[in-house]
Amino acid sequence: MRKPRNVAILALPGVQLLDVCGPLDVFAEANAQVAAEVYQLRIIGSRAGPIRSSSGARLLPDFIVGDRMPEKLDTLLVAGCPNAAEATPDVRVLDWLRKAVPTVRRYGSVCSGAFFLAAAGLLEGRRVTTHWAVAARLAQAFPGVIIDADAIHVRDGRIRTAAGVTAGLDLALALVEEDLGRDVALKVAGQLVMFFKRPGGQLQFSRHGTAAPTGRSGLQEVQRWIVANPGLPHDIPSLAARLGLSARHFTRLFTHEVGTTPAAWVEQARVTAARALLESGDAAPKQVASQCGFANADTLRRTFARHVGITPAEYRKRYSAPC
Repeated sequence: MRKPRNVAILALPGVQLLDVCGPLDVFAEANAQVAAEVYQLRIIGSRAGPIRSSSGARLLPDFIVGDRMPEKLDTLLVAGCPNAAEATPDVRVLDWLRKAVPTVRRYGSVCSGAFFLAAAGLLEGRRVTTHWAVAARLAQAFPGVIIDADAIHVRDGRIRTAAGVTAGLDLALALVEEDLGRDVALKVAGQLVMFFKRPGGQLQFSRHGTAAPTGRSGLQEVQRWIVANPGLPHDIPSLAARLGLSARHFTRLFTHEVGTTPAAWVEQARVTAARALLESGDAAPKQVASQCGFANADTLRRTFARHVGITPAEYRKRYSAPC
């Protein structure tokens, strides 16, 4: 490339430091690998002065929103903040994003930075990802945005989005591969001791959806019974009988107050129990299935993969406690 690609990351007050530094280090390593300044790296702030991150460390921006930059941006990423889902976006920042995005080759976000792009109307009708813990809230706040809650990073046209925190490195590496090819990206991954293609999606890290009692006290008692005894049948009639209700009335009440069907809640409770067994023990798949209420090891494997994104065997390999 004759001219460096200008890559900028918008860092707002309270930014997650790794959302900024992680991608920048990937691009900087790409420069080192090709012994040339392929990427010029910039941090953009919302106002003058240091940007205080969520960890307390401060970043000095190269430019401020609204400044006239001496070079055209090639890539613009918006870093996330732990409170992005609750924060009221700065109108000046949203206006700047709406003006800046049409002029760049590609744009996107890391982690909860997707909330700011969505608030600016720049993700409407597009497929994106964000941190698993706030994916449902992003979908609720912006129903026109298509959320892939399991993806590590997503490409949709000019948009590139990454899941939580360290996924920003994965995204930046994918951008390096787009620009400079697989060989350079492999060298960058090796130097930074990171996966070239991370196995599995982000749901393997998620504790979202872990079965937790909710609703009126009687329903919570039933839920605690299920959690304490995941291996029992837990059919609708037997659960309804614990409250002295008809199966039909129990199902309607449970679904209304808990927000999901009894069958779905039982399945989630069993997956949670299986995760705990896989993390802490060395029981065979058949034993895990039996103790957690699955018909057999194959049913466990299929259900577990649907909820967690990887098989029980792979989950144990990654997350079991050392002997």
